[in-house]
Amino acid sequence: MPALEHMNQILHILFVFLPFLWALGTLPPPDALLLWAMEQVLEFGLGGSSMSTHLRLLVMFIMSAGTAIASYFIPSTVGVVLFMTGFGFLLSLNLSDMGHKIGTKSKDLPSGPEKHFSWKECLFYIIILVLALLETSLLHHFAGFSQISKSNSQAIVGYGLMILLIILWILREIQSVYIIGIFRNPFYPKDVQTVTVFFEKQTRLMKIGIVRRILLTLVSPFAMIAFLSLDSSLQGLHSVSVCIGFTRAFRMVWQNTENALLETVIVSTVHLISSTDIWWNRSLDTGLRLLLVGIIRDRLIQFISKLQFAVTVLLTSWTEKKQRRKTTATLCILNIVFSPFVLVIIVFSTLLSSPLLPLFTLPVFLVGFPRPIQSWPGAAGTTACVCADTVYYYQMVPRLTAVLQTAMAAGSLGLLLPGSHYLGRFQDRLMWIMILECGYTYCSINIKGLELQETSCHTAEARRVDEVFEDAFEQEYTRVCSLNEHFGNVLTPCTVLPVKLYSDARNVLSGIIDSHENLKEFKGDLIKVLVWILVQYCSKRPGMKENVHNTENKGKAPLMLPALNTLPPPKSPEDIDSLNSETFNDWSDDNIFDDEPTIKKVIEEKHQLKDLPGTNLFIPGSVESQRVGDHSTGTVPENDLYKAVLLGYPAVDKGKQEDMPYIPLMEFSCSHSHLVCLPAEWRTSCMPSSKMKEMSSLFPEDWYQFVLRQLECYHSEEKASNVLEEIAKDKVLKDFYVHTVMTCYFSLFGIDNMAPSPGHILRVYGGVLPWSVALDWLTEKPELFQLALKAFRYTLKLMIDKASLGPIEDFRELIKYLEEYERDWYIGLVSDEKWKEAILQEKPYLFSLGYDSNMPGPALEISRVNRNLWSQI
Repeated sequence: MPALEHMNQILHILFVFLPFLWALGTLPPPDALLLWAMEQVLEFGLGGSSMSTHLRLLVMFIMSAGTAIASYFIPSTVGVVLFMTGFGFLLSLNLSDMGHKIGTKSKDLPSGPEKHFSWKECLFYIIILVLALLETSLLHHFAGFSQISKSNSQAIVGYGLMILLIILWILREIQSVYIIGIFRNPFYPKDVQTVTVFFEKQTRLMKIGIVRRILLTLVSPFAMIAFLSLDSSLQGLHSVSVCIGFTRAFRMVWQNTENALLETVIVSTVHLISSTDIWWNRSLDTGLRLLLVGIIRDRLIQFISKLQFAVTVLLTSWTEKKQRRKTTATLCILNIVFSPFVLVIIVFSTLLSSPLLPLFTLPVFLVGFPRPIQSWPGAAGTTACVCADTVYYYQMVPRLTAVLQTAMAAGSLGLLLPGSHYLGRFQDRLMWIMILECGYTYCSINIKGLELQETSCHTAEARRVDEVFEDAFEQEYTRVCSLNEHFGNVLTPCTVLPVKLYSDARNVLSGIIDSHENLKEFKGDLIKVLVWILVQYCSKRPGMKENVHNTENKGKAPLMLPALNTLPPPKSPEDIDSLNSETFNDWSDDNIFDDEPTIKKVIEEKHQLKDLPGTNLFIPGSVESQRVGDHSTGTVPENDLYKAVLLGYPAVDKGKQEDMPYIPLMEFSCSHSHLVCLPAEWRTSCMPSSKMKEMSSLFPEDWYQFVLRQLECYHSEEKASNVLEEIAKDKVLKDFYVHTVMTCYFSLFGIDNMAPSPGHILRVYGGVLPWSVALDWLTEKPELFQLALKAFRYTLKLMIDKASLGPIEDFRELIKYLEEYERDWYIGLVSDEKWKEAILQEKPYLFSLGYDSNMPGPALEISRVNRNLWSQI
């Protein structure tokens, strides 16, 4: 056969070049070659799209090929048309995702940007399918009985498609900042910094985008189906070429509507302006014409982009100083002299749809091996590098995906093609967005967060990106239609999207954290914040509100509690005072910004000694734990009460637990006081009574009563104000709060009642407390320790707000500040797990404190604020 002889000659020539192609890296590995071949056949031969995963590619290839083969064996022409139309529509949907979301309960799905298919959407797809089948069958039947007017009818539909293509192109270009990437769009908002003006003009553009969306998803597919159904090639006995061509055409109508519309208009125009005797009209049916036009369109776009890439590499290798080398001039001359050979390489790369590779970034071009668009190994994101900023991308991706759906539907991102790349930019964050597959009303994308400006070259690249975006979105244009100053750049700005995400605001605290007046007020505010936090915590404990009805039914609670003024002092308070004064000096401010003072090692060694078997050390303020017998009666044993009130007694010898002295007990004066009472383990003591009495004078009793009166009303027959008034007047309850609050205060500041230094505040904010006898007492109660640390951090934020916004006038304003911190803020460390949780929960504001040795000032405030901000693409 002559064809086999020609193929034999071509292969002999090809085999000679195989070693050279292998050495240059042009020959693909078997897996890449197979996937690339399936992708090319699926996209250009069967009308599909490249898939997001290799498994989806294999499944879709088998289903699409089976559809084309099955259509050949259907004897009826009407049956063939209906079969192609129905399966073309179904295969263009995201069937796997739809089936998963319909068959899974919404509560079992992870929260995120996933779109849950409802019965309304399923009904919409069913209606579209039924209408498409009715239109195809009726027009095919009409064309069969009206042989004279069918060509005229198809021509009229062709004219309508031309008008539709022009309208869609105009509506798409109006959405972007530049028309054809060259001219400034006069309809696009000029000032994106003014939020109200931007949203007003953006809303108008969105209305235009809705019109475009309706024309693209409803009008265009039915118009193209009409054009295909009226074709004369479907009236006779169908051949292999007819089945392949029209299977692809009926699939492309839904899978890639914009490209299908362009191809149909080109075929219709060529048919109208050319004579019927040429080879194009005589030997090819409409399906094969559309197939050839689709291949030519794709390869022509690739050739233009690769030619532009080659010219860009050639010019920048000479104009950019960092890319210029000694051999650059020689290579540029060689590229100009051998430009035909370079064009052959570009054409060869275009025909294979393989990357054009500049060798070592030099203007020496090679042809890479053919590979599928989804070219990374494994699933997307499996090789991602996790760092401290990863959580911000996690928070941002769902919201960015939501606004991308709107932008893509409106046409703001231009023509959507699988393999297209977009770059999003906001402050120090870069997002790499890649389109994996497209179909009818869906688009699968991959969003990657890029590394920040860690090196000088990264900073230069980010600065260049910012320049392109600033010229497009932030520069004021006086002329109606100005030119794009960066035309020809690889980056063409598309649009600005409002995305709710976190921004960084860093402020130096010099003059605030080192002010003597601020630090003096800090100590008084800390006691108030401690009172407020402890009262709020105790009033909202899970077990408190459950006992309200029991209290109401039983009347006054006979709970017996110890009075603070009846407790005997420790045996040796002088020893404790001397111990505090000696050890506290080690926690000095010589190295005020260390993460951990040296005294912490002493504490760790002491804890290790406590764990040694047979070692029984006396620790001031410790309480010997006692095992009580059966508690099945439901009453509180007396030993438990003694165990909770042995405040500072020395350890009792083994075997003498029963010889404990009797301590007079007191009861609450209000039956509802236990609803806000502190836990029993927090009421133990570790401080000498003299020191406690001295520091109790600092307790703000008026603030304590005000906080109690602001509590939410409990269910009670009595009036809420009367109940809260009785609780506020309960002296026993107040004594407990005085003891716990002042002990926490003592553990945070140490024994010396002096104004703290900036280094002290920084260390305690980070969780490193000065050693004192109260430190062990506090660290043994993790919940109370976290509440005390939380109060310290709230007080620091309060000090900064008072220095910035002015003093607080009354108690009500102070409570508003604290309630805002509790509701809208997370105040802690960036390294905390709760910091990440707050970001994922989208807390409106985040606050942290740190120290930068390269900046002036004692400390650095890092405030991340959540607001409506812009992401430029």
